[in-house]
Amino acid sequence: MSAPSDANLPGDDALQALREALRASPNNSALRLHFADTLLGRGHAEEAEREYREGLAQSPNSLPMKLGLARAFHLQGKPSHALVLLEDLVKHPNAPARAFLLHAKLLAGIGEIEQAVRQYRRAVELDPGVADPEFAARLGIGASEEESEVVEGKVRAAWDDDDSAPPQEIERPKITFGDVGGMEKLKEEIRLKIIHPLTHPELYKAYGKTIGGGILMYGPPGCGKTYLARATAGEIKAGFIAVGINDVLDMWIGNSERNLHSLFEQARDHKPCVLFFDEVDALGASRADMRHHAGRQLINQFLAEMDGVKSSNAGVLILAATNAPWHLDSAFRRPGRFDRVLFVPPPDAAARAAILRLQCRGKPTQEIDYDQLGRKTESFSGADLKAVLDVAIERKLQEALKAGVPKPLTTKDLAAAAASLKATTKEWFATARNYALYSNQGGIYDDILRYLKLS
Repeated sequence: MSAPSDANLPGDDALQALREALRASPNNSALRLHFADTLLGRGHAEEAEREYREGLAQSPNSLPMKLGLARAFHLQGKPSHALVLLEDLVKHPNAPARAFLLHAKLLAGIGEIEQAVRQYRRAVELDPGVADPEFAARLGIGASEEESEVVEGKVRAAWDDDDSAPPQEIERPKITFGDVGGMEKLKEEIRLKIIHPLTHPELYKAYGKTIGGGILMYGPPGCGKTYLARATAGEIKAGFIAVGINDVLDMWIGNSERNLHSLFEQARDHKPCVLFFDEVDALGASRADMRHHAGRQLINQFLAEMDGVKSSNAGVLILAATNAPWHLDSAFRRPGRFDRVLFVPPPDAAARAAILRLQCRGKPTQEIDYDQLGRKTESFSGADLKAVLDVAIERKLQEALKAGVPKPLTTKDLAAAAASLKATTKEWFATARNYALYSNQGGIYDDILRYLKLS
């Protein structure tokens, strides 16, 4: 059995005395528990974790040791580690009240509010002394509908309340496809799905095609998915609502669904409107992988909004981007939802040259060979190319400060900057390759295989 750490804590005689006692009696579980609890109480969660682990190695069924370890995890910002321990611990007939209290707080942190209310009540039933009035107030325990919007873990306000969710800013992007370097195939797909239905409504109406629908763009980060979405709105002079994770997710039961509904309603009220979901996999993760009911409810709400169950989505153009399409629930890819799934690869040599040409616009340059630079930046994303330009400018500024005279950027400057950087897309393709080879149901990732020349 290992002895406690030899690290000294200056001025803490009590801890040092416990260290010495445990060194003399390393198999004394009660003493080790007291030492670990004392460490935790003084804020030394990492060292306390080691002692609790050692205690559990000696006494694997010790409930106080398990609770202590869960508390140490919690204080170190490891909620998933703590939840795994507590979910097993609270099933024990002799589980302590503090285990239920900590479980309630962790459940509240992941949005499982109704279950958190139940666990908090169980903790107080076992020991009224563990009551936490501030936490109980956050859960709305004991609140009346007249006093609080949150009552017993549920949001009281109905979806049709005027103040249900603050409206998102509706942008009017000035950029168009002309400002997007390369991506010609993607632009054509978007024209077919989104732009032509708006510019030639009579033709689409003749064939019974509605104006609207969704396109999911996936690929490595930094390749222009968000920029392309904004350019789409600019191309058709439509409103643009950018939706991030924090605009939707809320800890209270029902609030995330309500926020999502409000965003769709806002887009319907301002059509034509492009509703763009960035990192959509965080909102629409596969329900099969979910342990919690609240996340599945949000997915069901998302699907219902896309289907236009209660309101027509005609004129609402839904674009979404993800770096991890394999985490998105397969139901999103059914017809009428994200029925166009487009791979956004790193730009090819011609597109890289075009992107650099656009990025250098307005900068002092001298006879730059963009085609040569395009060939020298294999696998670079648009974001990587922006980094190339930033590095080249920083170096040029250093030269200008020494010489006292600004000089224009040259091909050599940009090539040297590119040589000092690595393409960030390679790590993404290492993961994507495995999904494309072994989880390619329906050929959804065939574009990745073609890009990697594996098919």
